[in-house]
Amino acid sequence: MSSTEQPGAPASAARTAAPSASLTRSRVGRQETLRTVSLPGLTLAVRGRREDSVDPARDTRPRALYVHGLGGSSLNWSALMHQLAPDVRGEAIDLPGFGDSPPPDSGDYAVSAHARAVIRYLDSCGHAPVHLLGNSLGGAVTTRVAAVRPDLVRTLTLVSPALPEIPPQRTAWPTAMLAVPGIASLFCRLTKDWPPERRTGGVLGLCYGDPARVTPEDFAVAVEEYARREKLPYFWDAMVRSTRGIVDAYTLGGQHALWRQAERVLAPTLLVYGGRDQLVAFRMARRASAAFRDSRLLALPDAGHVAMMEYPEIVAGAVRELIDEAEPATRRLNDSSAGGRTHAGPGNPER
Repeated sequence: MSSTEQPGAPASAARTAAPSASLTRSRVGRQETLRTVSLPGLTLAVRGRREDSVDPARDTRPRALYVHGLGGSSLNWSALMHQLAPDVRGEAIDLPGFGDSPPPDSGDYAVSAHARAVIRYLDSCGHAPVHLLGNSLGGAVTTRVAAVRPDLVRTLTLVSPALPEIPPQRTAWPTAMLAVPGIASLFCRLTKDWPPERRTGGVLGLCYGDPARVTPEDFAVAVEEYARREKLPYFWDAMVRSTRGIVDAYTLGGQHALWRQAERVLAPTLLVYGGRDQLVAFRMARRASAAFRDSRLLALPDAGHVAMMEYPEIVAGAVRELIDEAEPATRRLNDSSAGGRTHAGPGNPER
């Protein structure tokens, strides 16, 4: 990993530096779309799908929103979005500072700040309630969204969510160490001569249960995206500050503690854990199953940290079952309310 601006540079400089136009767009797959949504102080890139056989005016599929993990992007959801396309109108956002989304004007990368970005997007687009899916950091973010704004969420799917695990398993320590001042700069110096292929291989080796499952074509796409993003002037700023945001969220107590908020989630929840996950211990599946009041567990012994990328067909099947069970109940609730659904006040999760 490297960046044209080393970690430790002033955050304001990282936010205001504008990358060249050739660096601002990631790959858009066949039948995918990529657009930007501008909100006050925030610009979000949103990846969707173009279904040529579906008339948008008559499209009755429920909405879904996908939220990626630390260092990831909306591209992490392409395979699952394809699998679930017949069932939902899916969109995947790039969190501020990741993928194709520029840094937030505030420079705030706390879990609560990412949650507010998701809430603001859902409030602005008018698609809620949605089937909400999150991986890793995105799992912590979507847990907070579902807890503070239940009106926005029909179901919740969490793939290896980054909920507090103290102490974390040993293989997760190098990632957590990014939060320590100076560590990212040291890593940059030690790896400055590494080619993108080596860097990408290291990331996939950490995230996949079996990196051999990555096809040569997918590996080439991952290398291309990594090489693009490492040239962005705010790459390391977003990584380091978001890592600190996760560490800070782990230490929160009271009503803002993530496990306390997990207990407040009302939406039916699917939990997906991998037996070979090096970042979120498989043992946390038991605690999560107890915390989320209406939950079911999909355990994949051979999966790593990104089961939706390794086993998209299996994960899609479990999500589909969750949605099929939730939709009739949602329709009954909507019918009984006769169009008078109550809407909670604006969410403002605290850090």
